[in-house]
Amino acid sequence: MSLSNSWRGFISSNVSKVGIMFLIVIIGASVYVLATYPADFGKRYWNDPTYWADYPKGAPPAWIKYLAGDNPPEHIILFMKEPSSREIYQQGLYASIYTAEFTYNYDDFPSFLSLTMYNITYYNKPPLVIASLTRPGDEEVVFFIFYIPSTPSGENPPYRVFYENPRRVFLSGEAAVWQEVSRFLNDRYGIVLSPSEVGKVGVEKILFGEPVGDVFRLLKGRYVVRVAFIHSDERDTVSYVKFVMGGKVYGLAGTDSLGRDLAVGLLFGFPVALLIGVLTSTLTTTVGATLGIVSGYTGGRTDEAIQRVTDVINNIPLLPILIFLVFILKPSIWLIISILIAFGWPGLTIVVRSMVLQLRSSQLVEAEIALGASRWRIMFRHILPQIAPFIFAQMIFTTPAAILAEAALSFLGLGDPSIPTWGQILDYGFRSGGIYTGYWWWIVPPGLLIVFTSLTFVLLALGLEPVINPRLRSVKK
Repeated sequence: MSLSNSWRGFISSNVSKVGIMFLIVIIGASVYVLATYPADFGKRYWNDPTYWADYPKGAPPAWIKYLAGDNPPEHIILFMKEPSSREIYQQGLYASIYTAEFTYNYDDFPSFLSLTMYNITYYNKPPLVIASLTRPGDEEVVFFIFYIPSTPSGENPPYRVFYENPRRVFLSGEAAVWQEVSRFLNDRYGIVLSPSEVGKVGVEKILFGEPVGDVFRLLKGRYVVRVAFIHSDERDTVSYVKFVMGGKVYGLAGTDSLGRDLAVGLLFGFPVALLIGVLTSTLTTTVGATLGIVSGYTGGRTDEAIQRVTDVINNIPLLPILIFLVFILKPSIWLIISILIAFGWPGLTIVVRSMVLQLRSSQLVEAEIALGASRWRIMFRHILPQIAPFIFAQMIFTTPAAILAEAALSFLGLGDPSIPTWGQILDYGFRSGGIYTGYWWWIVPPGLLIVFTSLTFVLLALGLEPVINPRLRSVKK
């Protein structure tokens, strides 16, 4: 059967078409990740809790609101890179004012508030920071006053602070904020709450609500956040200010308990799964097919040696040896792939050998021997093409097995910790109690993606059956 006829037979199957469509999705996602993600994404971003500090913790996907019928607050990040105004604060002092306006029409309060300042440069005295929120009705509430720390003595101006590590203030848990909000409640409503009591009630509830009895009713409408830097030199600058209102929902796949965007981690899992599956199946199939052909055709001591080694390795249970070797050695994706290749080829070797034993006595092979063809020419020019469709199908069918093996190791906590994989996300979700606390978006998507990827290669292998098996071709006709 020629290559063109094989392709027509393969593509004519509906199962093959579905498998190809799924494979295009996997390859497209993998290419996107490789083109847009940094090479050290796992170490630099995914495993760095500080990077995810401004993300909501344990938030479900944003689209859940369409099923629940309410309007939970989404995650809002306001960047203020340029001051909206510069003015004279008082004699000898200037004010650089950063403002951002937004409309808050959600049905619940934010989950938290934070303020981040980056790269503050000053020439004389450290600036003073005054942050306030103008609520609906043009009522301004000063909620944070902060003095920028001085630089160590001996340095020459300009002085720079927070340029390597931005100064992030978790407003919802800041004692200075509690004190300012406590003062506001007393002055505005005559409500006496200690700063610690303000912290228990929640800063976000007080700033975004008004007291009605013993609770706070949400105020919807237009808000303006205002951050003023009071400085003594006109040359003093601030690179940017960031104000974050934590949402109760986030993104396409939600977040985990550390605030990590699960959609980002799930997307990164595509090229990892493709690498593990394709590389492992390709090398395993190459080794197994080559040894099977050599063993079946040459016979004698070579056949005996290959078969004895095959029997020994084939009887070693793969999963226990994987767990043992990964446990005693440093877990890495390359170690997992190497072990899967080292112990995955014997099964194919045995099957290929039995096929070659039948082909060795065919008239074509005997004619080539009579013409003086070498062993290698006969094996790889005449025998290999006849069993190539079977070998290719086995390679495709082996791919999901490698993906599932890595997922199983990661689920047991033995995966490569430097990169996010679907198995790792599942493992962390179970270890963190996600399945017991109702964090379904942490458990279901990685499981579905593992099934989806495995099903893709299963469909491709099923689509190849009519090409491999002449009986199926005749039945189809």
